[in-house]
Amino acid sequence: MFKSLLQTFGVIALAAMVAVGYVYWPDLAAMVKGTPAAAPVAVAAAQPTPPTLPANVQFAPAVMLDLPAAVDQQLMQTEFTANGRDRMHISITNKSGQHVRLHVPAGLIFQNANSSVVLLRSRDMDLKAGELKQDDLQIAASTSANQVVDASYSLTSLSEPKLFPLIAHLQKHPEIPHATVQTAVLALTENLPVSAFAKFSQAGGDIPSKFDTSAFKVETSDIISALSVLREIGIQDEKLALTIDPQLKIEAMIDPLSHAQAMRYYGITQQTEWDFWKHHLLQGEESTRHYALYGIARFYPDVALQMLPTWVRETKTNPVYRVSAVQALAETQRPEAVVILHQLEQEFGLLTDIGKAAHNAATVLDARLSKTSGTKIAFHPPQGEPRLALK
Repeated sequence: MFKSLLQTFGVIALAAMVAVGYVYWPDLAAMVKGTPAAAPVAVAAAQPTPPTLPANVQFAPAVMLDLPAAVDQQLMQTEFTANGRDRMHISITNKSGQHVRLHVPAGLIFQNANSSVVLLRSRDMDLKAGELKQDDLQIAASTSANQVVDASYSLTSLSEPKLFPLIAHLQKHPEIPHATVQTAVLALTENLPVSAFAKFSQAGGDIPSKFDTSAFKVETSDIISALSVLREIGIQDEKLALTIDPQLKIEAMIDPLSHAQAMRYYGITQQTEWDFWKHHLLQGEESTRHYALYGIARFYPDVALQMLPTWVRETKTNPVYRVSAVQALAETQRPEAVVILHQLEQEFGLLTDIGKAAHNAATVLDARLSKTSGTKIAFHPPQGEPRLALK
């Protein structure tokens, strides 16, 4: 009996030793070989299981709609208010009962009884079911007869194919100023002449018109910019009434704000600019030939200070040119011109047109120079050589 118990305990002990040897076998083997035991492998901490949505929950994507289709299907309640020239305020309520991404495409035409406008740039709006949103959009008058006052407008199904290239160009060039865009739009839709847009007086007198375009008058630089844009989108110069009047070219070249643009548009380089002024002065349009004197004074002041007094004193010169030469001296923005103008005033006297012009030009130039330098040019009657005195 006792022997049987010993045999049983022996079996149990042997089994335990086998189990321990199995568990620690790598360490024992390492010890036998004389190598360190491998570091125990760290067990990664269990990551929390992200919550899962119920199988019946779904997020429907927003329905994509264009404004004309949405209005036609009565899915949107809309109000449009515009000033007839550059700004439209829209108010839209989503009546569809679902989330909508609304696309308001450029080129849409809005009208009321008196005016018509075109949307210049596209806009996308996200509206939840029942949501009201308001926004301001950029527009342009599509006719010069527009009444430029705030009024209600309605969306139409009309389109203006003449404007398609321009509208596409504007989507890529948001930097183009509105005055430039408006001029380009009316040049395409109505092909208006320079007189409809220019702020400068027409050399031959303003041509009477039954249309009042005063709301669309812009700077000369805007007109040149509009012509540059129209050329860029493929409109031929000869098809535009804007390009007919030669006065625009000389006005743009004289104007410091448009001078650089005009040189690019008309293909005038620094090497050929002097030839342009010389040619216009001697062979340009009779009514604007003397305008070149102002350009020479502004961009070639050193030449003007030598040349213009000679023109003034030449009795055979056309009186218009002589007075223009006096006035142009003030455009040199040089202190020396003040002295020259006072000399001319004394030579011709205040009872003459030239003397009066010299006095007025000297006063204007002196005021300009005083603002920029804080000094005033004082003229002393010549006693020998003329000289400048600053006080």
